[in-house]
Amino acid sequence: MPLDRNLGLPKITLFGLGTVIGAGIYVLLGEVVTSAGVLAPVSFLLAAILAGFSAFSFAELSARIPQSAGEALYVYEAFGSRAFSTLIGLLVVSVGCVACATLANGFVGYATSLFSLPPLILIVGFVGALGMLAAWGIKESAWVAAAITVVEVGGLAVVIVFAALAADPANFTAAPSANGLTRGMWLGVFGGTLLAFFAYAGFEDMVNVAEEVKDVRRILPLAIIITLVASFVIYHTLALVVIFAVPTDLIAGSEAPIALVFEYTTGWSATPISVVGILAVVNGALVQIIMASRVLYGLARSGQLPRVLAAINDRTDTPLKATALVTAAVLGLALWLPLVALAKITSLIVLLVFTAVNLALIVIKRRDPSPEGITVYPAWLPWAGLVTSGGFVGYQLFLLVG
Repeated sequence: MPLDRNLGLPKITLFGLGTVIGAGIYVLLGEVVTSAGVLAPVSFLLAAILAGFSAFSFAELSARIPQSAGEALYVYEAFGSRAFSTLIGLLVVSVGCVACATLANGFVGYATSLFSLPPLILIVGFVGALGMLAAWGIKESAWVAAAITVVEVGGLAVVIVFAALAADPANFTAAPSANGLTRGMWLGVFGGTLLAFFAYAGFEDMVNVAEEVKDVRRILPLAIIITLVASFVIYHTLALVVIFAVPTDLIAGSEAPIALVFEYTTGWSATPISVVGILAVVNGALVQIIMASRVLYGLARSGQLPRVLAAINDRTDTPLKATALVTAAVLGLALWLPLVALAKITSLIVLLVFTAVNLALIVIKRRDPSPEGITVYPAWLPWAGLVTSGGFVGYQLFLLVG
């Protein structure tokens, strides 16, 4: 039984923005500032460049091979190895599970400011509710994700305006010049880049709902690029105004950084932004569960995983067993690992997948440079994606070993 094609350009773009924006900025801005200080905007810029090269690779491949379990199929098409393809698919599923667990921890940071409940209760309730919503249906889930995305982008816009009004021009002199950057500062910037990269992760999830997108070869690549560009504009603007409006030692390490910025710059209660922050985290986590379950569905349908995971429920048109498995994995990770550790693990796995996908496109482009009916991007883009993604994998492994 096929999946239901219900997503046009507005829905799939909002779906993408929901997972990208909900996946990091409401949770990790404080951690990026902790690492990079007043140079946090540089970290967000470098992270956007790092993600951007690979975004074009995903856009082209989503038109060439518009199916669920996208990354695994891209690798199989390039190298013909079922084992390598399955490994990449499982890495993508693990990204979704770990990212969702990260957001579950971020949800606790915002929710504890509103509810006096133990973190354990909040995490279990949060993950359980998302699993049920993801199982309900892609049409319903997409409408919920789209509505929340509009609210969360609006919340960031409000914070940007108030932070810009509160910015002190004298703070610009506090930022070091390029000549004044020490090795420690650069290490802080690169560390912040790895965390900021998590905030951009999510556009790749869009390829895993390809079989639920209308006119997929035209719409999906366009939606991926729009999502990344819009996310960069929002993130970079926010980071820029925040470091000149709020002392970095105050925002550094905050568990609810956007709410803190709103309260500091307006003097008003942070409750409204805390509510928006909760919705943003809900949105990002919901999309991660949907994405991971669709990858399991795609792998099972192709015989790379047990067929039971490819079963589609007649009433919901969703893979219920795959969704239940993903939900259980998310809950276990959320209760086991802290937020920053989860974010770093997610970034490392995403970069490994990006490296494999860029390499796959290089091989596929050599075999078939200009297929008919799709947009083909310059050949240097996947090479740039391969070098940057692979380089940051090496850098992160160096930090882990060191």
